[in-house]
Amino acid sequence: MSSSEAITVHPLTPMDRAGWEILWRDYLDFYQSEFEPAQFDYTFQRLSQPDYAGMFGYVAEYQGKLVGLVNCINHDHGWYMQQVVYLQDLYVDESARKLGVGQKLIEAVYAYADQNDKANVYWTTKTSNHTARKLYDRVGVLTDFIKYQR
Repeated sequence: MSSSEAITVHPLTPMDRAGWEILWRDYLDFYQSEFEPAQFDYTFQRLSQPDYAGMFGYVAEYQGKLVGLVNCINHDHGWYMQQVVYLQDLYVDESARKLGVGQKLIEAVYAYADQNDKANVYWTTKTSNHTARKLYDRVGVLTDFIKYQR
């Protein structure tokens, strides 16, 4: 069995809390962001609650350990009658990089979007995130939009 076959991806559940938090903290460290503990509780509850339609998440497991996460937001869009999926956070633990974890997580989001009649899936990343962009160039289409914020 190849390493990519040994990777399993499943919807986030309450049992994944500890492993998800470790991964999300590492992700936030990468982006030099910090949140209060209440934000972790609030975000995790929404991501892992199957009847909460606004957000969802998946985690990847390899050799009995959670090694990747993807946190997503469903939202309305002015250009589509169906909702779209914003893939907000994608992170793979350094120990599991180059095993195909990131691709499997994105494919799970694509499958979710297809099964739930979502018009599109999109995400952003830093222009300097060259490692992730190698994957994104294979599984997505680079647009020429630039993000601004308040």
